[in-house]
Formats: sequence, C-alpha cells, structure tokens
Amino acid sequence: MASSHTVTTCLSPPVHYVICKLGFEKKDAYDINNILSENGEVCWQALTEHVCYLESDQSVDYIKSIRSLGPVCESVNLHFKSLTKEKFVIQYALWFHWTNCTELFVEVFDVLQHTQTTGVALALMKLTSCLERALGDVYLLIGKDCPFLLRDLLASEQLAVVFGQAVMDVLRIFIGSPYGLNLRNVLWHGFASPQEIPAKYCAMLLFLTAGLGQLLQMYLLQTKCVLVHRPYVIFVSSEELDVFPDLSHEALSIAEELVKLSSFVLQTMIPFWMSALTAFKQSRYADCVILLLPQLEVGLRLLFTTTNKCPNRLLTAEVKFLSKMLAKHLDNEEVNQLPAVLEEPSMELLWDFLNHQEGPRIRDRLSHGEINLEAFPREVANQIVAFAITLLCRFSDEDVFAFKVEFNIILSEDFFQLFWMLNPTLESLTFLTADFCGNEVFLQVKDYDPVNSVLTERLLIELCETRVCTLYSPRPVLEILAILRKISAQCHQVSEQVIASTELRYKRWMNRNLRSRQRHNYLRMLSSIKFLSPVLRLILVMITLELVNVHLVCKKNQFDYQQYLKFLKSLLQYTENLVTYTSLEKNKWDETTELTNKALIKIRKIHDRKLMLMQLAT
Repeated sequence: MASSHTVTTCLSPPVHYVICKLGFEKKDAYDINNILSENGEVCWQALTEHVCYLESDQSVDYIKSIRSLGPVCESVNLHFKSLTKEKFVIQYALWFHWTNCTELFVEVFDVLQHTQTTGVALALMKLTSCLERALGDVYLLIGKDCPFLLRDLLASEQLAVVFGQAVMDVLRIFIGSPYGLNLRNVLWHGFASPQEIPAKYCAMLLFLTAGLGQLLQMYLLQTKCVLVHRPYVIFVSSEELDVFPDLSHEALSIAEELVKLSSFVLQTMIPFWMSALTAFKQSRYADCVILLLPQLEVGLRLLFTTTNKCPNRLLTAEVKFLSKMLAKHLDNEEVNQLPAVLEEPSMELLWDFLNHQEGPRIRDRLSHGEINLEAFPREVANQIVAFAITLLCRFSDEDVFAFKVEFNIILSEDFFQLFWMLNPTLESLTFLTADFCGNEVFLQVKDYDPVNSVLTERLLIELCETRVCTLYSPRPVLEILAILRKISAQCHQVSEQVIASTELRYKRWMNRNLRSRQRHNYLRMLSSIKFLSPVLRLILVMITLELVNVHLVCKKNQFDYQQYLKFLKSLLQYTENLVTYTSLEKNKWDETTELTNKALIKIRKIHDRKLMLMQLAT
C-alpha cells in the first residue's frame, strides 16, 4: 500500500487551483451593500452580473465567474463575522424556513465565527445536503420525479421557473457542476482536507440560501402554491445492523491513537478522523458519520488505487467511484483486487451499509438530505465507527497487537451475522423458536409437535451459524434469497399473532370471561395450533436448509428453476394468508387448518419431484 505520508492532497492540480487559488486572485475589496439592500434583501441582479458566459455556446464560464465572485464571497464572509448571533437570527432566520432546517443554518453561522479546523467542512456538508433536499421539495411544486443527482436537479427547468435561470447559474458555480467549485462532491467524496476549503465559500452558500428563500416566498405568493416537505427516511430494524459491541470511551481513546499510526489514514485527513471520534463521544452521531464516511472512502480509494496499480485515480472524482471500488471487475474487465485485500466480510459490510438497494445506503441518504440529523441513531453510528477502527487496526504500521486481537475477534465472529439479504431470515428463526418454546399455551401442545425436539433446535442453531456467501451473488440466488426472507418474516408475524391471541384468550378462559361462542372459538384455536405449530417449524427448517444451499440454484435448468420459484412463491402466498387468518380481527382457525393442509401437500409434491436445493446437495 502506498504510504499515506507521501500524499499531500487528494485534489488534482486543476481542482486544487479552482478551489484554493482562483477565487483569491482578485484582491479588490467589495462593498456588501452592492448585493444586500437596506431592508435585508439579497440583490440577485448584482450577483448575477458576476456570472460570465462563454462566447461559443453561452454556457457558464466557470473560471472567470469564480475569479469574479471571489471578492464577493470574502465580503459576505466579513459581513457575517460582523454580526452578532442575535442580529443574524433577526435578519436571516426567516429566510431559512423553506429548508425545514433553520437551526442548522444558524449553526453554520456559529461555525463561521470560530472557523474550527474541520468545522467549515462539516458545516458545508450539512448545508449542501439540506439545501439539496429543500430544492427537491421546490422542484416537486412543478415536477413529479425529483432527480437523484444534484447536478441534474440544479439544471432542471422546474427550478429555473421558480428561481430564474441566472440564479441557478450562480448556484451551479458553487455546487452541482464538475466544472465549478463542486464543493458538495469534493467534500462528500473525501477529496478535500480541512485546510483546503475556504470559509468564504461556506459563507456565500449560507447567503445564497437566504436569497433563495426570499425568491421562493415571492413565487409562492404569486402562484398560491404551498411548499410541502417530504418526510425523512427512518432506519427500521436498526438492531439488525448490530455487528459490533457498543464502543466504550476507552476504545474510542485507543482509536484516537490508532488514527495517528494507521496507513489507512492520510496525514492531511487526521483532523477529520479526530473530529469524528470526538463527535461520537459527544453523542453527535450524525456529525460523526458525516465526517467519517468520506474518510472511509478516501482510505478505500488509496487501497483500491494501490492494489489495482492505478495511482492516478486517487485524485479522480467520479459520481459512482465508490460503487466501482466495490465491484467485482474493473472497467477493463480485469478482476478488482480490493476484495482480496479487504476480504469478504469487510466487503459484505460495505455493500450492506452503503450499496445494497434494500440496505440503509447511509452515505446516499445523508448526503442527499434524506435523514433527520437530530434523530440519527447511535446504533448505526456505532457500527460505522467500529468498522472504521477495524480498518485502522488492519492497516497499522506500528505494533498495536493487543488492540488488533480485540477487534479482529469481533470481525471474524460477528461479521458473518450481518448479511443484509439474509439477516432477517436468521433472526426470525431464532426469535420464532424461542417464542414457541417459551409460551405457556404452547407448552401444553408441544407433545403433538414432532418437529419440536432438542435435535431440531440444535439443527436450527447450527444451520443459522453456517456461513452463506452473498457477495457478488448471481441474480437467481438473490431472487431466491428475497423470497426466503419474506417467508421467514411472515412466519415470524404469524408466530407473534398466535402467541398474542392465545395469551389473551388463555387469561380470559382462566378468569371465566369468555362467552360460549368465544370458548368454542378458543378450543378451535388450540386444535388448529396443534397442527400449525409443527408445520411452521417444518417450513422454517426447510427454508433454512434451502438458504444454506442457495447457491445450488444456479445448477438448475431453466424449467426446474421456474418450477422451484413458483413453489416458493406459493409458499409465500400461504404464509401471507396465514398472517391474515390468524389476526385478532379475522380469527379464522378452521380456514387456517385447511390452508395449512394444502400447503403440506404442495411441499410433499415438490419434495417428491426432488426440486429442493437441499436434495441437490445430497
């Protein structure tokens, strides 16, 4: 691996010039009153006069525009520094309401007053993600499907209608265009060190956001439209993402020492790592992850370019470069060497957290403003930080053996529990087994359950501990996995519903609170459970065996594959119907027995035809 000490910047020479030098070439002082009226309105006409266009096609000349806007940005920065927080809130807070994140923009103002090492970069990342989300809400006033990429959003006709094309050109000089300052991408992809982002550009974006709020208010008054904010994305079942134990302050302190020793960390980026760990200690979990994700990307980029012998790509900013780093093959069809270096468990986790469409896609959601930063879950931050620490350990040049041992144990034993595609299946098996075995009513009927045995329980545990490779799995494998997971989830829900119903009716039975019809219904329920319980266990054992042998599906011919797929879908339909029939509202126990009997016949038929994956393994 290339030495992290030899890399002084991740910005290519042209990008470094544009961000760090171009906007400082004009030394003229600029009067803030030229772009700010006495009543606090942003004078967009004066601002747009600094946008230069190419004679050839009248597109924006980004070089001349940045050079011209440099003194303007400095003037805005000095203007904000001259204000107290109270004056800033009085004059500007109203114009940030359209973003649904007013407090965040006030926080950015605070950062500009102190200019901490990493504060400006963090403020810019949060500002740009929030601004993008708000602009997407504005887009939906006119358009239907909001563009995923910021550059496409800023270039849209819809925003030009609301704000004006000249205003959008000003904005694209700072964010959204690879030919401009491109501040959002440069920071979110880990290319800029803390010292390489001028504070005046952060101040300017803060100023422009207020100006956009003023323009939007006029548009809404004229059109009688109402701006509606899309709801935030919420992480569901975050406990399923738990691979690592909760990080203690002691572990975080050791991690701070590791940051200084690990070759995974570029020396220029150390302040970002230290600030991320500090943020975690202070329970600022969103800040922690926002700071850390770009550093994981730049560390992985260093590994990728070294192992694949393409050092020039260390300075290459591409929208999908992270996906390319995690891919099986390079653009030239050669095998990507990064998975061999990181090894499969690490690659699995990166895919699970960052890339899988069904996964949390943390970087995407944070950078596009889809997550409420104030409610970011500690559990998710804990996993990201812990994983980062394992990488620090693995790529440490110094003797940190004891710390490596501690985290490598976690890595080897717990990593395999986190397969985004598989984890719900394994978890449901465990919970369902415990639920059935421990419930008082089921203890009364367990003698009728031939699948309920110590041997079955041990089999389930052993199967659940079997490692199933999902990295770079072919489409048929992923298709089968998705169905197996859904079947497991439905079985889990049936289990919870039946247990809740039986506990409720058992208590009412013992208290003699059931009417005659309810007593008969309760007895039918118990009779149905005697049949349902072993069948559910049979299904769970069966799908677990199928899960363990899932890669054998690739050996099936097309006809057998379609027949097998049809069977699994029918089994899924059965479990979905069970959810309906066993609910407190329906209580259809006779129908449940009939449905279960039909499902058993289908299972027997598919077994006799030897179409099960477990049969291919024997």
